[in-house]
Amino acid sequence: MKLKVLGCSGGIGGPEARTTAFLADNDILIDCGTGVGDLALEELAAIDHIFITHSHMDHIVAIPLIVDAVGEMRGVPITVHAIPEVLRILRAHIFNWLIWPDFTAIPDRRRPFLRLQPIKVGEDVRLGTRTITPLPALHSVPAVAYRLDDGNGQLVYSGDTTYSPELIAAINACPDLRHLIIETAFSDEQHGLALAARHLSPGMVAAFLNEIRSAPEVHISHIKPGQAERVMAQIAAAGARLHATALRQGQIIEF
Repeated sequence: MKLKVLGCSGGIGGPEARTTAFLADNDILIDCGTGVGDLALEELAAIDHIFITHSHMDHIVAIPLIVDAVGEMRGVPITVHAIPEVLRILRAHIFNWLIWPDFTAIPDRRRPFLRLQPIKVGEDVRLGTRTITPLPALHSVPAVAYRLDDGNGQLVYSGDTTYSPELIAAINACPDLRHLIIETAFSDEQHGLALAARHLSPGMVAAFLNEIRSAPEVHISHIKPGQAERVMAQIAAAGARLHATALRQGQIIEF
């Protein structure tokens, strides 16, 4: 399985700051932030599935725009997979005819451009040889992490989360974990803000990583623009057992 980083920043501001979106193979998006906008029209039209971790704007902003751009080009709807709480937010606040048209009813409800598919934590979604499983996460709104597995190895993406024993336990239950993408939204100087917003700071990430029993490659995402050097230095100084590197826009991870 191949995962391309379309965006991994905690904000916008410059060509390297695209909010979170990952392209798995060529037909699956994991989160749907501003990085999706760099894809060509034909690449957008090839996307069949979008898995959303939570409802915050930096992770969903491109969903309405994708459907609007390629809905008529496709013979089947784009399916957005998310836990029911997230789907309710999308219906109430995005696809409500006020912020954006309801593409689950366009051109009609029998042949829509968009389908919203509920998922449950711990239950696999199988797409051919690939399996995507929502894992528990702990954020300021209902949220999940995801495990991606194609039978040759596994990758876990934390989404937005604070320190979560449940997520740690789920990661430790992965039998063949090759990569872990984990957020670090704030520096240690902003530890209080990280706690309030239910994000991670470098010290918290180090504590999290020290609980991981396997030895995956660790990639840090969601760093605020302009803070990468400081955050990565603080993670290194915290002395976690697992070495971590900053995720980069355009990076490709194969597993």
